[in-house]
Amino acid sequence: MTSTPDFSRYRAIIDDFPAFEAALARPLPLCVWANPLKISPAEIEALFRDHGIAFEPRQWRPGTYLLDPALSPGTRFEYAAGLYHVQEEVSLLPVELMAPLPGERILDTCAAPGNKSAQIAVAMQNRGTLLANDRDYRRMRAVSRVLDRLGIYNTSLICHDAANLPSPMGSFDRILADVPCSCEGTSRKNPRVGAASDQEVLRMSRIQRAILKRAMDMCRPGGIIAYSTCTYAPEENEAVVDACLRDPETGNFTLLPARIEGFHSAPGLVEWQGETYDPTLSRTMRVYPHHNDSGGFFVALMQKEASP
Repeated sequence: MTSTPDFSRYRAIIDDFPAFEAALARPLPLCVWANPLKISPAEIEALFRDHGIAFEPRQWRPGTYLLDPALSPGTRFEYAAGLYHVQEEVSLLPVELMAPLPGERILDTCAAPGNKSAQIAVAMQNRGTLLANDRDYRRMRAVSRVLDRLGIYNTSLICHDAANLPSPMGSFDRILADVPCSCEGTSRKNPRVGAASDQEVLRMSRIQRAILKRAMDMCRPGGIIAYSTCTYAPEENEAVVDACLRDPETGNFTLLPARIEGFHSAPGLVEWQGETYDPTLSRTMRVYPHHNDSGGFFVALMQKEASP
């Protein structure tokens, strides 16, 4: 039997720690979403029924379903035809909160392997411009395959260090900064993941601050940024957002409430181990596995002050 990771450093901030640990010991549900560029929720549900596939609709996001974890969705014709996409449920949150619109100019700073880029482009209905960036050109091959399979054509792939994106790229209506992190929240699908060391958390937080600060520089007045991680560490979550909000070089941003009706989440922290954060950090979203039978996640939604 595989033991669960030791996340006891978070015991004081998790409402039901035994339930949290119990959730970590269970298999992660399989989540897919219907691709509205090719098929409607009613049509994909009819296909599932015709092929004897049991499905559980997720009420908070129409067209999203939990399937039997034993199913091999990537081997089915529906997948190959781009009728649905496989994406962990909790991974859908930042783009859902960012609410992309057709015709906008949007940046995904750390796009590989392409799930959130695809989600953004589909929400844009293939209208407008999405720049999907990742520093590793080899990982961008996966992004290209995802977009091609789903029938997405409004997205350009670029390769830059997200902390040093070139100024000639211009500004954006919405930016997703789903940054590299210590990945503690992914332990249900990757048993090798455990609690991050102090050194790892510190290293990641430096990278995250640099990426978020650059995103804030490239956001248009009135624009929206979604900052997200799949870790529990406050040093990579609230502390990063707090530091960037306080940075005089980033301009004026307001944290918007990161809440989704029908999806259980906890408010962000306003203090951690003697450090005090801006009180509006409570508007950020923390997701623990026992709340929705999911992975762990953090999302902050911020808006740049509009020009006078």
